[in-house]
Amino acid sequence: MSTVSLADFHPLTPAESDIIDGLNSGTFDRIGDGRRPEEAAPDRIVRAELLRFLLLGGGDGVYPHEKGVRISGAWITGVLDLEGCRVPMVIALRHCVLTRAPVLSAAIIDSVQFDGSTMPGLIADGLEIRGGLSLLGATVTGAVVMPGCKLGASLRCDGASLICEGGTALDADALVALSVLLRGANVSGGISLFGARLGIDLNASTSTIIHPERVAVNAEGIEVQGSVQFRSAEVQGEIRMIGAHVEGDAEFTGARLVNPGHDALQINRAVIDGGFFLRGEAAISGTFDLSGASIGAFHDELACWPGQGDILLNRCLYNAFIGGSVDADSRIEWLGRQNPERWGQDFWPQPYEQLAKVFESMGHDEDARAVLITKERLQRHARRQRARNPLLRGLLWLMDATLAVTVRYGRQPLLAFVWLIFFWGLGVAVFSFAESQSAFKPASAVVLRSPDWTMCGVATNDERFLLAGQQSVRGRAAPGQSQLDCFRAQHEASSYPDFNPWMYSLDALFGVMELDQKSFWRPDPAKPWGGLALRYFYFHTIVGWFLTLLAVAGFSGLVRSR
Repeated sequence: MSTVSLADFHPLTPAESDIIDGLNSGTFDRIGDGRRPEEAAPDRIVRAELLRFLLLGGGDGVYPHEKGVRISGAWITGVLDLEGCRVPMVIALRHCVLTRAPVLSAAIIDSVQFDGSTMPGLIADGLEIRGGLSLLGATVTGAVVMPGCKLGASLRCDGASLICEGGTALDADALVALSVLLRGANVSGGISLFGARLGIDLNASTSTIIHPERVAVNAEGIEVQGSVQFRSAEVQGEIRMIGAHVEGDAEFTGARLVNPGHDALQINRAVIDGGFFLRGEAAISGTFDLSGASIGAFHDELACWPGQGDILLNRCLYNAFIGGSVDADSRIEWLGRQNPERWGQDFWPQPYEQLAKVFESMGHDEDARAVLITKERLQRHARRQRARNPLLRGLLWLMDATLAVTVRYGRQPLLAFVWLIFFWGLGVAVFSFAESQSAFKPASAVVLRSPDWTMCGVATNDERFLLAGQQSVRGRAAPGQSQLDCFRAQHEASSYPDFNPWMYSLDALFGVMELDQKSFWRPDPAKPWGGLALRYFYFHTIVGWFLTLLAVAGFSGLVRSR
């Protein structure tokens, strides 16, 4: 039990006398005009030890009112040391100057208010407050140390100036509170909310937090049942939200995050159930790391994202784009701002697969296909770069180029049929020309040995000795008439199938089909253009088989990268 009495504080200063006289009324709340004093005037000085005496119940007939101790405009000297104390009332020291940092470690207090006050720090680790801790408009020129605090309401620092150059201005690791409010605050130094649990929001909108090239806001592992808001804030340094869980939105509309050459915003492995807002002239100078993050939807403008090499989206999951660009070209450019080589990797396929999945779910099937084609091209390029053997690299390039042109790496297998139609038409042109030059002949060995064909190769004014008949026979070709035209003019050839360049090209192109054209006709290499037609016939047949197999492989997914 304390042996301190009011007599121990005599003589009282004028300000202290006013406090004692007004205790019982419950209406006393200011000294002088209640404004924050500029100097230690005698009518403003209050000793911290006397305040402690009153907050712990007083004595000698001097007892604080149930409303607590509420003072504004005081110049408080000494240390307000309430470590480990139980104070079942409100402590409201507003617009005061505290010359020493209050010590509230492990205390249990109803409510604490330092609104508009100036102090060189606050030591409150392990503090439990039934209400909240309020520093509205306060100026703290040292560290606010409150790890492990439990607040029944909010930590309110709206409009406050927290200054701890080179150190942690607000240390609230493992804080349990309703909200942390830093709206319009000016913070010089770091803010640490590691592992904090908030029932509503973390709101630092319009704040300025300066801790360059260091962690400006450490919210790693934070759990927020509401939203995280940095709307129109300016943060110089890193915002770290690794492994955080936000049940609402993450709002960075109009924010300026500046930490060039370092991480500006880390939300890797974080879960944001709502939307992620990055729009309204927001700007990020530094790395934005979303590796392994899970986000409900992006509400973004592409101009607000960091530039080349400062985005990491590997293993990031999201469900939609709302209000931003939803087309393949824009989003492929967005993914192209990643630079896996900077992080020791050659390519990340997952961001492209995720983007395609989102496009498909939004009904943008063509955009999804374009994204997957780009993914295949880049992934195959990375694979070629890994090949050390130049010959192997060349073969891979040839294979990849062929797949790109014919079936878009298996993502557009119907393109193979377009090529088949092209070669069908090309074959028609080649075979039509060869046939017009009489560079075709029957494919039947019987016909080729018959007089109807052999004697059409001899002019009418010439003869040939036929061994079969042991006699000379006059030729059948009229002057200027080709052997093919002569053969067709023979009565015996009337039952032989006509040459059709359309069906002949189709018959040669599709080996699985039998249209009875290539079995009856064949290019004649002995005739002008016949050799070229024969070589093209072989090429035409091979191309047909190749494109058909590619189409089948494309539909089955065999040619796609895994």
